[in-house]
Amino acid sequence: MSIEKLDLTSPDLVNQNIEKLAALFPNCVTEGADGKVIDFDLLKQELNNEVIEGNKERYRLEWPGKREAIVTANLPTTKTLRPIREDSVDFDNTENLYIEGDNLEVLKLLQESYLGKIKMIYIDPPYNTGKDFVYKDNFSKETQEELIESGQKDEYNQRLVANPETAGRYHSDWLSMMYPRLKLARNLLTDDGVIFISIDDNESDNLRKVCDEIFGEINFRGSVIWQHSLQPKGYSGKFSVHHNYNLVYSKSEDFILASLERTEEHDINYKNPDNDPKGRWRPGDVRNALYRPNLIYELETPSGKTIQPPTNGWRWSKETMANKIKSKEIVFNEDETKITRKIYLFTLDGRTPETIWFGKEVGTTRDASTELKKLFDNKAPFDTPKPTNLINRMLEISGAEDGAYILDFFSGSATSAQGVLTYNSMKEKKLKYIQVQVAEDIDSNTPSGKIAKSFGLYTMTDLGKERIRRAGKKIKEETKADIDYGFRVYRLDESNMQDVYYKPQDYKQGQLDLVADNVKPNRTADDLLAQVMLDWGLPLSLKIKQESINSKLVFKVADNSLFACFDNGIDEEFAKEIAKESPLRIVFKDSAFKDDTAKVNVKQLLKQLSPETEMKVI
Repeated sequence: MSIEKLDLTSPDLVNQNIEKLAALFPNCVTEGADGKVIDFDLLKQELNNEVIEGNKERYRLEWPGKREAIVTANLPTTKTLRPIREDSVDFDNTENLYIEGDNLEVLKLLQESYLGKIKMIYIDPPYNTGKDFVYKDNFSKETQEELIESGQKDEYNQRLVANPETAGRYHSDWLSMMYPRLKLARNLLTDDGVIFISIDDNESDNLRKVCDEIFGEINFRGSVIWQHSLQPKGYSGKFSVHHNYNLVYSKSEDFILASLERTEEHDINYKNPDNDPKGRWRPGDVRNALYRPNLIYELETPSGKTIQPPTNGWRWSKETMANKIKSKEIVFNEDETKITRKIYLFTLDGRTPETIWFGKEVGTTRDASTELKKLFDNKAPFDTPKPTNLINRMLEISGAEDGAYILDFFSGSATSAQGVLTYNSMKEKKLKYIQVQVAEDIDSNTPSGKIAKSFGLYTMTDLGKERIRRAGKKIKEETKADIDYGFRVYRLDESNMQDVYYKPQDYKQGQLDLVADNVKPNRTADDLLAQVMLDWGLPLSLKIKQESINSKLVFKVADNSLFACFDNGIDEEFAKEIAKESPLRIVFKDSAFKDDTAKVNVKQLLKQLSPETEMKVI
């Protein structure tokens, strides 16, 4: 049991004064580089009847660390992704990805291969409730050892730190985490792509402003309210919160919000009492919603009566109205005192999405927990999953078609992966998912953490991968759907290449002679292939085949898009065999050739026998 220590310091009078001023002028308290501070320019203004000249005012969201966040997004990385075949399912053939690691670094690595290729992004980031962890992206190298010892970094170099409400940079640290990730995410979206972001009241306003800046205010598509719970919470003196938000932004105006499917429940009000040959209909308004003076006119009924116009005018011109009356699309009651129009069921292309999503339609947190229990022997190894029907609703209105990529870089328990599998099986689609999740430890002291531990799941990535395996097996057994149930696992790591590969100027000739190979000694051909694909801008989801050519292992990516051979002893005979298949690209290790002459000969031979082939070495 821990015992609280005496402070043994004098009172912090500055902080006490700040708190006193905050009570009087809450708008004058802001966040500075070292915590809470007073905006003295604003305080002067509050204490003056005249306009006080100060910093030039701008309409934008500012916080301490914003410039560093922009720099962070733009900094290059030399890290790579290493394949983990033993954790994967159907590695060579699947087009789904599960990536372990800091999502900022991963997003940077995906910039070449998936630039403008992601149709939909869904993320459920930390809500900044005061109990969440956030990424710290600006730690200096000098403090690495201290951070690991204090638990702010783990052995995988992840930068997760607590962000309590009492922190001086509470909002600023959260914004600095989100800004570079959203900036990089936007680059990955297709021109008609869309992003959905789950959030609650803690940061919804700030997130909206950040997204307005990154995606453009014009590309704000809506704020969807999701009813996540149905049971009231008995907290006296407080609202019982039953909703979260999903902010929706598009990459550009090319995005088209797709309609939802209609069911008989949605069509219950459409009837055909007059046996109209056009089918079922429901009554609609003939009045204009806005004032239109050119549509204000007296209307003549079929029997010759005159009806005075509504205040805002009719919905159509006098000529159009007459044609609709003639075709019986306009309906009058028996004494012709009321008039309505027919809205035909056959004219409706699906159902227009609304901004309130009820739990009975898309699921609640309780439904989400039940889904998880069905996969784990009626036990829930995670407390706050999202329901797959919520993901399915987003997929449906995103307009994602076969072959589209769906990205989630705060993957959590991998709800979105299960959602894509479920959606594919129900709709006979072929969507592909990319999940990104840091290997965050699961707290084994919580009830759900103890359950996770009983299944041998110690990190969030353990949980995510196991959930996808179990969900895939369950969906396959229940639906027999012919879809891709596999996934490739990649793990973020330092580069496969020796430091000399990037900074040869830092090495003397004697040191260079000691480095016989550019590649680190513990790296496999699979590792090298992944880094080559990323560097060449090829999606990691492309199909990979392995073949033996002249007793050498050759990776064939997407048929002849890329050939890679990292064996030693590359010679002219091997080049002749490779040239027969005319690959678009081929890559070897620089050290795989006997000498520079052999390397030049192979390049010339390939140029002669397969002129379209581009050869590179690492």
